[in-house]
Amino acid sequence: MEMEAVASHALDVLKRLGAQHAEVSVGVGRELEVVVRQGEVELVKEAASSGLSVRVIVDDRVAVSSTTDLGRASVEAFLARAIDMARISEPDPLAAPPDPSELEHDPPLLELFDPRTELIGADEGIAMARRAEAAAFARDARITSSEGASFGRSSAHSVLATSGGFLGQKSGTYQSLSVQAIADDADGKKRNGGYWTGARFRDDLEDAEFVGREAADRAVRFLGSAKMDTGVVPVVFDKEAARAIVGLVASCIVGDAIYRQRSYLAERLGTRIGSSWLTLIDDPGVPRGPGSRAFDGEGRPVPRRDVTESGTLQSLLLDTYSARKLNLAPTGSASGGGGIPHASTSNFYLAAGDRGPETLLDGISRGLYVVRMMGFGFDPVTGDFSRGAEGFLIEDGKLTRPVGEITISRNLDELLGGIEAVANDLEFKTSVASPSFRVDAMTIGGT
Repeated sequence: MEMEAVASHALDVLKRLGAQHAEVSVGVGRELEVVVRQGEVELVKEAASSGLSVRVIVDDRVAVSSTTDLGRASVEAFLARAIDMARISEPDPLAAPPDPSELEHDPPLLELFDPRTELIGADEGIAMARRAEAAAFARDARITSSEGASFGRSSAHSVLATSGGFLGQKSGTYQSLSVQAIADDADGKKRNGGYWTGARFRDDLEDAEFVGREAADRAVRFLGSAKMDTGVVPVVFDKEAARAIVGLVASCIVGDAIYRQRSYLAERLGTRIGSSWLTLIDDPGVPRGPGSRAFDGEGRPVPRRDVTESGTLQSLLLDTYSARKLNLAPTGSASGGGGIPHASTSNFYLAAGDRGPETLLDGISRGLYVVRMMGFGFDPVTGDFSRGAEGFLIEDGKLTRPVGEITISRNLDELLGGIEAVANDLEFKTSVASPSFRVDAMTIGGT
């Protein structure tokens, strides 16, 4: 109620100062981060924040600004400066807000806030991190060190109010626990293995001991890792590595990337961009989803959207501005309420298949199973993709020895077209998600 009062007062002041349109966002947040290494506490950081941000339009001239001082007099002085900034900016008619008839006036209630999250103190966070790290050391004698175990939690409450009549509240929580275990290899190299769990609700976290054991197992599995021969072979992406591929597509279907011609998909709407297995979905309504939201950053409704269906690009993700630039309809995908609006994903994922991930290896006489990728080798304009990778050699349908210090490459357009099987192991730990999937061929740079 206090945030609503601040936002309403700000709108009244801006209207009085001459704004034809205004968006006001008021938010508060709390976070905790702890890090334990070798059983000793290395970091404890707890912080609280609050702020107000505005976007104002005066005669098609736009300004955005923010402040952390929410005192009434300070806010009024800040708003006056924002109006002054707008009056000296260049006019941009496309920046006009949505029509009030297009706004969400009855946002759905989503299960995104866990009151238990804010009750987790530093002592409890440290205890969870210590248990997880201890479980890693106890799992295998070859775990000789640790890069640390960390626990973090965050909570946020905000209000978005616009002069078009929209008023929406949102609250959310998230917590995560991770461990990085280290095993000593015979050649003196260190083999890292990491695992983490994260969720909006405390009860949805995996057990600390499980997180530690899984991190240890992943480190030990890479003992003896070596390169593989250069060649073109089938590749299976574990769900974590697959998520990174899906994230690349996400960066190429948002409005500003399209109208700025910074995406290889800029002219591909309505055409095939992948195999029949490629059904990509943006769904703001996933229960407890990390990217779930009841309205977008402009106050629009947020429907589920099939971005691709059986490989065909059916929709882009557009805020009002990018939709006008492209002469298309907005999709309720705006972020940045009270700031510079831009399109973004919500819960963006590849639809799961109906087979277990282990079956993706079937029929592969020699290939690569990718569990981690390194580097940033992707050009969104051309779609060219090349990154470092670690994983396991596939021989006669089974995982054999660990593989590292290699690169995998293929144009993303061809990679998506080469998807020939998708597993059923989709989970929503992050707002971009994917099940494991198999690609018919990629170029491996090894020995």
